[in-house]
Order: sequence, then C-alpha cells, then structure tokens
Amino acid sequence: MTGRMLLAESMGLRRRDHTRGADPAEGMLAADARVQASGPIPAAAPVDMEDSAIIRASLREPERFAGLFDRHAAVLHRYVVRRLGPDHAEDVVAEAFTRAFEKRHKYVFDRSEALPWLYGITTNIIGTHRRAEVRGYRALARTGEDPVAAAFDERVVARVSASATRERLAAALAKLGRGERDVLLLIAWGDLSYGETAEALGVPLGTVRSRLSRARRKVAQALGGSNPIDVIEEV
Repeated sequence: MTGRMLLAESMGLRRRDHTRGADPAEGMLAADARVQASGPIPAAAPVDMEDSAIIRASLREPERFAGLFDRHAAVLHRYVVRRLGPDHAEDVVAEAFTRAFEKRHKYVFDRSEALPWLYGITTNIIGTHRRAEVRGYRALARTGEDPVAAAFDERVVARVSASATRERLAAALAKLGRGERDVLLLIAWGDLSYGETAEALGVPLGTVRSRLSRARRKVAQALGGSNPIDVIEEV
C-alpha cells in the first residue's frame, strides 16, 4: 500500500475513532469500506492553491489533505533516505503525514508554505531512529559502504573538498549532537532557510544560528579545516 493510500485510510480511521465508544477493529473495517466506497482518491490540489488553504479546507473535507501529500511526499522521502537509508523512508513519511493530519487544526494558517512544518514533524520521527542513524554514519565511516550512503549523492559529494572523504564526513555527522545535526541537515539537505529551520524545530532563530555554527565548526575540524557542506549564510 502506498503512502497516499495509508494516509487515506488514516483519515477514515480518525473520523471513525472520534465517535464515542468506537471499537478499534470496527474502525479499521469501517475505514477500509469508506476508502473502497469513495472510489479514486481525490485529485491533486490546484497548483496555485496555497498549502495553508489545503489544510484549512481539509478541516471540513478531510480527503483534501491528500493534496499536501502529493506536493511534498517526494522531497520528504529523499530527506529521510539521506538520513536513515531507504529501508525506513516510506514508513517515516507515512507516519509524518498521519501525524500532520491529526494535528492540522493546530496549524498556523498565516504560514502559506507548510513544508517547514512537515520537515519538523518528519525530523521528530527521525529522532526516534537516532541510534539507527548514527549506526549508519559510523558504518559508512568505517567501511565506506552502507545503505545510508545514498545520502551522499552527487550534489553532496560535490560539496566535499578534494582532500576530504565521505567516510570522514559521515564520522563527523555521527559525532554531532541531535540538535546540531538536525539544524545542519535541514539547511543543507532540506534547503530550508534559518527562519524556516527555526519554525520546523520550534526553536528561536538564535538557537538555529548557534547550533549551525557549532556543527559546522565540528565538521570542519574533523575534516582538517575543510567545510564539506556549502551552507549559504543568510544576510
């Protein structure tokens, strides 16, 4: 079952589960019946419709939330693959959209772009796999071969200086604290601005700047002074 179908099933489950005295087994059967009876999953939202408008519309018509999945699932999937490898990616993304659907009524609707919010939810889930992430980096640092090596595609390798190796970069990432690694990789691999990273993690902008500064310094020291990731400083 695809992530989009899992999201559709989750929407059916949540509508059923909110009724008083709902039985979980009955809820699953009811959700499956609703998904099948409803026919095709709704088409993607219009390209000119803001994310916040999709989320707001989904408060009345829950199936509209699938439009957010269509827009952002692929980029989030790539981000998770870079951090955890391909084995966990589909499940993490599906869980992220399920959590987002559950808390959509808390969304700050004056933020038209929802991707930082989704990155934040996804990064929190990645945090529950922290040991697996660090093991992956350490394995890559030790052997140069690991599923998480998919993280180091040509775009990232191009940012590594000739004297540095991706094995040393992986070792440096493994030694970072979770907060430092989250900030560094949301900016470097998620292409978020400092402000969007602060929004994603729910921390002050100054915290983002200080964590990024520490992370870049530690990685640079591990690589003999070479900075492997060309994070563009904001004015």
